[in-house]
Amino acid sequence: MEWGNYSMYADFVLLGLFSNTRFPWLLFALILLVFVISIASNTIMIILIHMDSRLHTPMYYLLSQLSLMDILYISTIVPKMLVDKMVGQRAISFAGCTAQHFIYLTLAGAEFFLLGLMSYDRYVAICNPLRYPVLMSRKVCLLIVVAAWLGGSIDGFLLTPVTMQFPFCAPREINHFFCEVPALLKLSCTDTSAYETAMYVCCIMMLLIPFSVISASYTRILITVYRMSEAEGRQKAVATYSSHMVVVSLFYGAAMYTYVLPHSYHTPEKGKAVSAFYTILTPLLNPLIYSLRNKDVMGALNKALGMCLSSGSVSTL
Repeated sequence: MEWGNYSMYADFVLLGLFSNTRFPWLLFALILLVFVISIASNTIMIILIHMDSRLHTPMYYLLSQLSLMDILYISTIVPKMLVDKMVGQRAISFAGCTAQHFIYLTLAGAEFFLLGLMSYDRYVAICNPLRYPVLMSRKVCLLIVVAAWLGGSIDGFLLTPVTMQFPFCAPREINHFFCEVPALLKLSCTDTSAYETAMYVCCIMMLLIPFSVISASYTRILITVYRMSEAEGRQKAVATYSSHMVVVSLFYGAAMYTYVLPHSYHTPEKGKAVSAFYTILTPLLNPLIYSLRNKDVMGALNKALGMCLSSGSVSTL
C-alpha cells in the first residue's frame, strides 16, 4: 500500500551504533563480548537457582525470572545488530521492526514491574521476617511473576499497533540501532504529538507505580535497618538493599531519560548511548551485582564447580 512519498510496509534502515565511531570493529568486539558474558552469566544464574535447593526461595525465584527477561531482552536487539555489521547490511523489514518493537516493549515493561515487586519481597523479608513464608508463598510468587509478564505484554499490545500504523516517510532511516519508539516516531509523515503525549502519560504511570512501591518499601527497610541492634543483620540487609537499588537506579534512570525527559534534552547520539546502556549493559550487570554480593549464589556456584571438577577427575581415571 503506497501513498506518494511513503510505503507502509517497506523496509526500514537502521543507521546503527557503529557508523559514528572511530573504531567500529573494536566496539563490535566489545559488544559481542558483553553479549556472550550476559547470556552465559544469566543462564548460569537460572541453572544454579534451579539445581541448588538452598536457592529455592521466593527471592531467587524472582531473580531467575529477571535473568530470563535479560536473556530475551538482549537477544532481541544485539544479534541483529552484530550480524548486520558482519554482513554489511542495515535493513530491517516492517514485520521484523514490528516484532522487535513489541518484544522490546513487553520485556522492558515486565522488568519494570518485576523490579518493583521484588522490592516488596525484600520489604517482607527484612521488616516482617516471621510472616515471610505466608506473605511470600509459592502462590504469591507466581502471582508476582504473572503480573509482571502480563503488565509488560499489555504495554506491548497497546503501543506497538499504534506506533506501527503511522505512515513513515522515505528514506525510512532510523537513527538508532533498533526499532525504539522515539526514533520511529521521528520518521512519521503525520503529526504524532497527541500520541506522544498519551505515551508520555502511559510511561509516567508505568514508571511511577513500580517506583512508588520501591520507594515505600525501601523507606521502611531503611527505618528497620537503622533500628537493628545486630551488626551482622544490619550488614546483610544493607547488602541486599544496595544491590537492588543499583539495578533499579540504572534501569529506571535510563528509561526516564528516554521516555520522560523533554525532547530538548535529547540528541540521537545521547539516545543511542543511553539505550545501549540499558539494553546491552544492564543484562550484564544484573547477574554480576546479585551474584558477586550474594554468599548463597557464590556458594552454589562453588559447589557446582566442585562437582564438575570432581566428575571430570573421575572420568579421566
